[in-house]
Amino acid sequence: MNNNQVSHFNNSSSGFTLIELIISLVLGLLVSAAVIQVYIISARTSVVQQSASEVQDTTIFALQAVDDHIRLANLGNPISNITSTTPHSGIVLTTNNLGNSNATDEKYLTVSADSDGWTGLSNIVGIESDQLTIQYKNITSASLYDCEGTEIASGSSDWVVERYFIRKATGGAATDLVLACAAGRVDEEGAIVTAFTGTGFTGTGEVIIPAVDQFKVLLGTMTDVSQLSYMPANTYLTLTEKPAITTIKLGVIVRSTTPLIEDPESELATEDKGKFVVLGTEQKLNTVSMNENYYRRSYESTITLRSARVMSVTGLKSNVTS
Repeated sequence: MNNNQVSHFNNSSSGFTLIELIISLVLGLLVSAAVIQVYIISARTSVVQQSASEVQDTTIFALQAVDDHIRLANLGNPISNITSTTPHSGIVLTTNNLGNSNATDEKYLTVSADSDGWTGLSNIVGIESDQLTIQYKNITSASLYDCEGTEIASGSSDWVVERYFIRKATGGAATDLVLACAAGRVDEEGAIVTAFTGTGFTGTGEVIIPAVDQFKVLLGTMTDVSQLSYMPANTYLTLTEKPAITTIKLGVIVRSTTPLIEDPESELATEDKGKFVVLGTEQKLNTVSMNENYYRRSYESTITLRSARVMSVTGLKSNVTS
């Protein structure tokens, strides 16, 4: 073998230099990092979209069902004006609304966060949840179903009482709250009809929305011929002259049941994290809830009570003289 042959063999079998190998490794790591980053962003976006869709679907359908039930309030009552003294009033504010024989604790009636002796569960700093209790009778020609799914026969003489409230989720943590509804029956005098109560309107009820941080209720009243005012239940009860209730406004903060993928950059927005506006009031999640990485959104709904009628009559002084 001559020298030319040896030189040709050595040149053809030479490999990567150390510098070339390092450059290749760095480029490979950069490409891998870019691919991983794209995957993480894609996965995070997918989870956010899924959680947002879950919250939207659950809340919209649930609130629609709640709205439909609240519109039944005062159905079957010949008295159209809904107040705290109306017998079998569609909005139950006092035991007078249920009947003379009823002695239900007022904590099971329509109450607001500022009511004495009331503690509404909430994941909001300094603001408790409200509670709404309604009443109606099935005078239609078809069967109805209360919020717990129990049939209400057509023409039943019993008054249906439904209570919407926040409670802890069964087996959940302290911050795992749900919007529930308990339903019961009372007779004309307000006595509880045990044969139809099921869990009764003082029971734990059925879950309406599975993950809720706050539930607020405002009562809408016609304070004059052209002005509709909204107020919490306790404010309404302090009025000397109580106007008829014609509208209910609901507000909820709902979260997803699936946690989001952590995003370190989200800490840059800590100042605004967990802040919501519900029925015109800014609310902020407590520290424990804020540290839970869930998708959250606030929703509001305004329901006009179909069975409540207010007539305003104005008169003009006649200028005609005899």
